[in-house]
Amino acid sequence: MTNLPQSAFAASFNSIAALYATARPGYPPALFEAVEEIAGRPLAGADVLDVGAGTGIGTRLMRERGARVTAVEPGAGMAGELRAGQPGVPLVRADGNALPFASGVADFVTYAQAWHWTDPARSVPEAVRVLREGGALALWWNVPDPEVEWAAAQDDRFRERVAGYHGFGRSHTSAGIIEELGLPLRVTQQDVRWTRRVSLDAHLANLATHSYFAVLGEQERDAIFVDERAQLLKVFPDGTVEEPYRVDVTVAVKR
Repeated sequence: MTNLPQSAFAASFNSIAALYATARPGYPPALFEAVEEIAGRPLAGADVLDVGAGTGIGTRLMRERGARVTAVEPGAGMAGELRAGQPGVPLVRADGNALPFASGVADFVTYAQAWHWTDPARSVPEAVRVLREGGALALWWNVPDPEVEWAAAQDDRFRERVAGYHGFGRSHTSAGIIEELGLPLRVTQQDVRWTRRVSLDAHLANLATHSYFAVLGEQERDAIFVDERAQLLKVFPDGTVEEPYRVDVTVAVKR
C-alpha cells in the first residue's frame, strides 16, 4: 500500500476525466435487469440519485432505461465531463457522506464504481434517509473476472508492481459491510458476467483511468504499460483484447 492518503487516490480522477469518459467500459443490460429484479421495481419512471456519477457512464445508461436521474459528483473534472456529455442532466456537486436532499425523495440511490470512496457508516444511513419506503440502494463494480486465466495473471503482475492496487475496493464485501450496520434493509448480492472486445491501446487506456495508475509518475506508469503490452501480445497477437468482467452488484432495499 502506498503512503498516499485515500483522498489523493479519489482526487486523481479529476486529472484524467476526459480519458475516463472515453476509455472506461459501460455496463451490460443484465446488470440493470438484476437491480430491477432485486429491487422489485423498474428503473423506468424511477427517481434516481446516481452518487459518485463521475463522467456519467451509469447515469446515461439508466436514463436510457427511462429513469429520472440526478447526478451527484464531488470532483470538478469529472463533473465537467458529465456536463459536457449530458448537459440536460441535473447535477449536484456533493458526495454520498452528506447528501443535500430532503428525506424520502428517491426510488434508487446508485453507486457505479464509486461506493468504496465513501464512509459506509455515513453513506448508508444517508441513502436510507433519502430513499422512499421500498426504495433501493444499488452498488456495482466492473471487476476483471478472476476465473479467466489471462486476467488473473495480469492481476498478479499489477499486485507486485503497483502500490495501492485495488487497495480501496469493496466489491464482494459490500453486502456484509451494509448488514453489519443493522439498518432496516434487505441486502442481496449478485454477480453478472460479461465481456467486451477492444484494441490493446483501448485496454491500456482503460487501465490508465484507475486511481492506482493515475497517481503514478508518468515514467513509472509508462514502463509498466510497455511491459504489459508485451505480455498481452502473447495472449492476443492480433492486438484485440477480450476483456472479461464480473460485475459485483449489491442491492439493499429499504423496509
